[in-house]
Amino acid sequence: MNIRSLTRGDGVVIGAAVLLFIASFLDYYSYSVSGYSDSRNSWESLGTGLGMYMGAVIGGALIVLNRCLPQPRKVAGLDLGMVGAGFAILSAWTFFWSLVDVPDGIDAGAGLILGFIAALVLAAGAIATPLVPALQVALIPAPRPVSPQPYGAQPPGGYGYPGAQQQPYGAQPQPGQPFPGGAQQPPPQAQTPQSAAPFSPFWYAVPAPRPLFGEDGSPTPIAELAPGVWYLAVEQRGQGLLTEMQDGRRGVLQDATDIQRG
Repeated sequence: MNIRSLTRGDGVVIGAAVLLFIASFLDYYSYSVSGYSDSRNSWESLGTGLGMYMGAVIGGALIVLNRCLPQPRKVAGLDLGMVGAGFAILSAWTFFWSLVDVPDGIDAGAGLILGFIAALVLAAGAIATPLVPALQVALIPAPRPVSPQPYGAQPPGGYGYPGAQQQPYGAQPQPGQPFPGGAQQPPPQAQTPQSAAPFSPFWYAVPAPRPLFGEDGSPTPIAELAPGVWYLAVEQRGQGLLTEMQDGRRGVLQDATDIQRG
């Protein structure tokens, strides 16, 4: 599971689920008869506590769980996130009519009012997250990685035999200067023009979940890249990037637009 794949929309869902759990212990109804007043919370009726309040909380948990998993899970052919959103919408619908149809002589308690607001926010977050770009931003920003050393690059500093004067790696001695060990400098050779600069691997993160396809060009994704996670681009493949994941698997990111470079 990868909590860095959670988005701001998932944060809204989590907050609303916590608020629903708290509201379940507050007064659901209150009434006063002949100077005698009393109140009850949702847990005095399991159909209310487990059906309305916990139904929405379970729906929020399914939405968040589906986001954290490497691959979307399905229940009876339905995406786990869709099942959770269905729970949230049904709960908000039930809360609404429970609030509208309060029996005579009974007042809606803080638990019912707060529960309706929380269920409505949870359902709205579940529906709006795939549609609103602002809610798709990573909830937990990923730390910027240390830039990897390009393949083939030499470490900084001089190299030389013990006792010999250090000089930069690859530098040629001055004319007449002996090589380490007393060998004379060979005659200079004509330098061939350098080819185009090689591709330098870099870290990047995607702004939204994007599929990763196999190196063989198969149209079926082998994994999904999650926002907030850093991946290593090791080679350019046309307009895409050959990417190495944390588990060592490699695939091609075909849509490299708007990626964040590390």
